[in-house]
Amino acid sequence: MEKNGKRVLVAMSGGVDSSVAAWLLKEQGYECVGVTMKLFGNEAVGLDKGHPCCTLDDVEDAREVAGRMGIPHYVFNFSNDFEEKVIRRFIDAYERGETPNPCIACNRFLKFGRLHRRARELSCDYIATGHYAQILGDGAGGFRMTKAADLSRDQSYVLYPIPREQLAWTLFPLGGLTKTEVREIARREGFVNARKHDSQDICFVPDGDYLAFMERHTGKTYPEGDIIDQSGKVVGRHRGAAGLTIGQRRGVGVSSSGRIYVCSKCMADNTVTVGPEEALYSTGCIAKDWNWLTAPPTEAFGALAKTRYRQTEQPVTVVPEGDRVRLEFVRPQRAVTPGQAAVVYHESGAVLGGGTIAEAVKGP
Repeated sequence: MEKNGKRVLVAMSGGVDSSVAAWLLKEQGYECVGVTMKLFGNEAVGLDKGHPCCTLDDVEDAREVAGRMGIPHYVFNFSNDFEEKVIRRFIDAYERGETPNPCIACNRFLKFGRLHRRARELSCDYIATGHYAQILGDGAGGFRMTKAADLSRDQSYVLYPIPREQLAWTLFPLGGLTKTEVREIARREGFVNARKHDSQDICFVPDGDYLAFMERHTGKTYPEGDIIDQSGKVVGRHRGAAGLTIGQRRGVGVSSSGRIYVCSKCMADNTVTVGPEEALYSTGCIAKDWNWLTAPPTEAFGALAKTRYRQTEQPVTVVPEGDRVRLEFVRPQRAVTPGQAAVVYHESGAVLGGGTIAEAVKGP
C-alpha cells in the first residue's frame, strides 16, 4: 500500500544506517529534513573514552552527510528529556532489581514521542529512522510492523512501543536491506561514516559497567551484600546487587565446583540468590505497560514471543488481563528477567504487541 505525502523528518544519528535511510528516501522522491537528537556528551555520563552515540562528533557526521545530499539539517537538544525518560528510568529500574532496555525507552519517549511531535511542527508527513524493520499494508486499509528482511539485523523487538496509529506515518527504509548493502551504498556515495562502527547497545554506558555508571551519575555507593544459595545459606558477597543480572555467571563472586548463575535478587534485604542453570527456567511471565500494534484481543490466543533481544521466538499462549498480559510458555524459558521486554509475534513475522516483564512465573 502506498503512503501519501512527501515531506519526511529523518532521524540522523550520525551513523551509517540513518544516513543511508535518508539517501534512499531522497532517491524515492521524498522531501527530506534531517534532524539529530543531542542527548548527552561523554562528560554528561562521566566518560572520556569509548564509543557512545549521539555525541558532538556524531552530530558533525550527520551534518556532513546531510550537506552532501543537499538536505536541511537541524539539531534538537533533548538532553533533559533523555536524562528524565531514559537515564533516570534506567537507574530506577536497576535499583528496583530489574534489568531495563533503555533503547526501548528512547524509542518510546524520544524517537516516536518528542521527535514525532517536532515532525508535525515542521509540517512533515512522516518520520523515518534507520531501524531494521518493515511497515507494510495490512490489507484492510491499515498498517502492520513486521520483522526486517535481514533477520540477523532485525530490530522490531525494540520498536514495539510505537503507538499503533503512528504506523501510518512511520518509514523504515532499511527494512528490506542487509547491513552489507547499506554499507556499500554509503561507500559508493562517499559518506564520511561508511565504515563507522555500530553504536553500543547501551549508548551511554559504552564500557558495559552499569554499576560504575550508576555510582558516577547518582553519587551513590551501592552497598555490598550477601550472596545466598537456594537453601538460604550465605555463599559469598556481592559488590552491589544492582550491578548483577538474572542469568549472569561470570563475575558473580562465588567459587563453586559447578556452574552457578544469578537466579533472583531481593533489593529489600540486598541479597542475591544463585543456583544451578535449571533454577533459571520459568513457565511464563506477566508483562505490564502493554502496547498492542493490532486490534486488542479479548481472549487468549497462540503466538510466538521473545523475552530477550537476541532470543529466537518461542511458542506461547497470550492471555490479556486488563492493562497487563500473561504469557504461558509452551516450553519453560531461561532467564526471564523483570525489566526486559516481552514481545509477541504472529507466525508471519508481524509484531502484535509488547510490554515490560513485571514478573517471571516459576510454577505451573
